[in-house]
Amino acid sequence: MTEVAKAVAVLDLGLRACTAYDRPDAAARLTAAREALADPVMHVVVAGEFKQGKSSLVNALVGAAVCTVDDDVATAVPTYVRHGEKPEAHLLFAAPDPEPPRRETIPISDVRRYVVEGGENGGNGSRVTGVEVRIPRKILAGGLVLVDTPGVGGLASPHAAASLAAVSMADAVIFVTGAAQELTRSEVDFLQRARALCPVVACVITKTDFYPAWRRIRDLNEQHLAAHCPVPLMPVSSALRSRAVKANDTALNAESGFTNLVKFITDQIGGNAADRLAADAAAEVIALCDQLDSHFQAERTALSDPEAARRVVRELTAVKSRVETLKSSAAKWNQTLNDGVADLTADIDHDLRARVRTVIAESDAAIEEADPADTWPEMEPWLQSRMADELLANYNMLRVRADALSERVGNHFHEASTALMSRPSVHNPTPMSVVADFQHKIDLQRMRVGKQAMVALKNAYGGALMFIILGSLVGVSLGPIGIGIGLVMGHRGLREEKKRQVQRRRTEARNAIRRYCDEVVFVAGKDSRDTLRRVQRQLRDHYSRLAEELNRSNAQALAGASEAAKRTQAEREQRLKDVDAELERVRKLRQRALAVIG
Repeated sequence: MTEVAKAVAVLDLGLRACTAYDRPDAAARLTAAREALADPVMHVVVAGEFKQGKSSLVNALVGAAVCTVDDDVATAVPTYVRHGEKPEAHLLFAAPDPEPPRRETIPISDVRRYVVEGGENGGNGSRVTGVEVRIPRKILAGGLVLVDTPGVGGLASPHAAASLAAVSMADAVIFVTGAAQELTRSEVDFLQRARALCPVVACVITKTDFYPAWRRIRDLNEQHLAAHCPVPLMPVSSALRSRAVKANDTALNAESGFTNLVKFITDQIGGNAADRLAADAAAEVIALCDQLDSHFQAERTALSDPEAARRVVRELTAVKSRVETLKSSAAKWNQTLNDGVADLTADIDHDLRARVRTVIAESDAAIEEADPADTWPEMEPWLQSRMADELLANYNMLRVRADALSERVGNHFHEASTALMSRPSVHNPTPMSVVADFQHKIDLQRMRVGKQAMVALKNAYGGALMFIILGSLVGVSLGPIGIGIGLVMGHRGLREEKKRQVQRRRTEARNAIRRYCDEVVFVAGKDSRDTLRRVQRQLRDHYSRLAEELNRSNAQALAGASEAAKRTQAEREQRLKDVDAELERVRKLRQRALAVIG
């Protein structure tokens, strides 16, 4: 029996216990865990530089052309490939939190129109945030979802930040690099960040059928990974895999290298995700056992020793007061949560503004060193890349600090409740790491030859006329000398005009950068505040429900102990046998749940 099957059986026993012991509050948690086990979802993000074969890899894995492959354009929005009873596709549109994304069914043949760079946006001004494709495939039947991430601009672009944000919420990452060259510095950096965000990461070398020297590239990449980021490395050929699937050729499939990749996905990704879900479900059952055990132990103590019954009732009454305090806004965990979110909001905003100020200072220095008319084409992608990098660092800070806050709140709740409860994971702010395109409205063109001539002529004419008039006033005729003076004045005026225009272009470039940075701060700041509010609500609701469960459990224990104190000797002896039997059932249920966790 698999771990998932064991967990389902334990959950079913836990739900029967909830019904028997009148615990609908605990049954709600167990039911949610049961549903998660029944329909597990394991996201595998396929990331890498553009034109490295990510889409081809996904197509080869599922044996169908579901992701767009094009030699000229790159994927611009993520494609989610998952299991379905029949082939179908849906557009996913952005929606306000906490609403799920709006969906619109489209023919699978139209997917390309929306996922490639410069594709359609869905009409009505709606922004397509992704495309979901469902197909009936065995490899996807267990809940596997393959995410083909955008590759526009490469790993130094804003899309890299979006990919890493997706990585932070994924169960595994498959990083794709081509066999044309060894891993670059940016690829190694991306892998290091991905490994810090996701527990399971693998590197895949594609296009081995196209480059004869792929074994040399594999050896070099193994050295790079061993030194900087030890993750599994697997060379594959998507073309050979596709042919093997069509011809049902086992030998060709083995030669393609996909046998090892499929085994890695099945064992490392599917197995890990299933084990994690099973362990989480078993932990919910153990939490129920803790509450039931506390209830029956209190009643057993009261039954076995009538003198101790009054002490047990007093203790449970004190616990009741403590649990009721847990539910109030004055509880330590609640105060820690409110203060922590307020402090974290201020710190994240300050960190973001400090990072943006650093980027502005760097851009100002770069603008002063050269004419924006020459450097602006390089300045735009540099600015987008720098802002994406700083936003990602700010996002990681929010993620780490939010996890720490969740841990602190959980510890304070645990200290007050004296019962170990599971802690929820915090919300991941995916949109925060996406940087919009750099929109600038400035004129950085140099003066045309005709305009330069007009500026020089105007200054030459003005200078010559001034000296000729001065000469006539003193009775001296300058003649050709006036023309020479005019030429000198014209040259000087042209030079000054060029300097003035360079300064104007620098000013416009600086203003454009500041407008862009202000827009980024406005959007990212709003997203971080929304994220922290979601974290606050999530933690508040989670621990409020747990406090309510503890209150109900304590109330049942108090009622049992109070009733035990009123029983006769014969009634106590009979009830004691029943309570021992219930404790034995709870003990066996706990043992089965612990066996699932291992």
